[in-house]
Amino acid sequence: IEYVSGGSSSGSGAAVAADLVPFSMGTDTGGSIRLPASFCNVVGLKPTYGRVSRYGVMSMASSLDTMGHLTHTVEDCARVLSVTAGQDKYDASSNPAPVVEYHKNLNLPDRKIVIGLPEEYFGDGLDQEVAKVLEGVKEVLQKDLKFELKSISLPNTEYGIAVYYIVMTSEVSSNLGRYDGIRYGNRRNSFGDEAKRRIMLGTYVLSAGHQDAYYKKAQALRTLIKEDFDKAYENVDVLLAPVSPTLPFKIGEKSSDPMAMYLSDVLTVNINLSGVPGLAIPGGFSSSGLPIGFQLIGPHFSEQLLFQVGHAYQQKTDWHLKSPTINI
Repeated sequence: IEYVSGGSSSGSGAAVAADLVPFSMGTDTGGSIRLPASFCNVVGLKPTYGRVSRYGVMSMASSLDTMGHLTHTVEDCARVLSVTAGQDKYDASSNPAPVVEYHKNLNLPDRKIVIGLPEEYFGDGLDQEVAKVLEGVKEVLQKDLKFELKSISLPNTEYGIAVYYIVMTSEVSSNLGRYDGIRYGNRRNSFGDEAKRRIMLGTYVLSAGHQDAYYKKAQALRTLIKEDFDKAYENVDVLLAPVSPTLPFKIGEKSSDPMAMYLSDVLTVNINLSGVPGLAIPGGFSSSGLPIGFQLIGPHFSEQLLFQVGHAYQQKTDWHLKSPTINI
């Protein structure tokens, strides 16, 4: 209870972890389903952008927001998506791609599965205990499941955080700026410090004299980040990566340093910028008993394959059945 349960869908992750509910819904704009899943030892799906309707969800960053969910198992995750996926006439961003009953086809395809390991996601800044758990995940995938592991590069990864916080705050400014106490609800002093910070930063980025230098440049880099993923999937089926570069931290530990908190998203934001799906799965625990998750990342609308690979992993492991035992 002294540690954060991720953000911002932290309550959703904690509710599933505490067995209050069998599944919960969440929104993932830059990792806000996958981080709680990793920190709470549950499964979390950020679907392909547009796969699930956002009707009824208050907009934060419209080109990034994705509706997903958290569960105990990959199989349950597949069951929920079978219900929530699909086009919605009330959400113009929802995609008309056909929906399948994902949970009825969790057997691996009858072909060689190639897992890509982005070298930029396993480099400097990765906590040693996170790296150790990921080595265990790799071993299960390679030795037990006979997948081929292949090192790849996503060269524009380093720009992800900067691009994300320019694009996201610009859209926050546009979406939340309307809540001025005149047309909707309360005045802006009802917002917390972080909401105000994002609105002000986004307004600055979009202001005259700065839009070309920041916003348009960020959009150009966003295209390059997406192209990195597209090229990677020409040679591999799925990518494997950590969810968070660090262990879960104590409540309030990073409150005075927003930049340190923003860097928690360094391994998740590029998936949102690219619009591809990501599935967070429990992978083990630190020496002190803190949960550590990993994510499988696939091409657009590859949720079925992510479920198949994730389900196969959970058939070989029992991390998702264990409860964290924190030794402080």
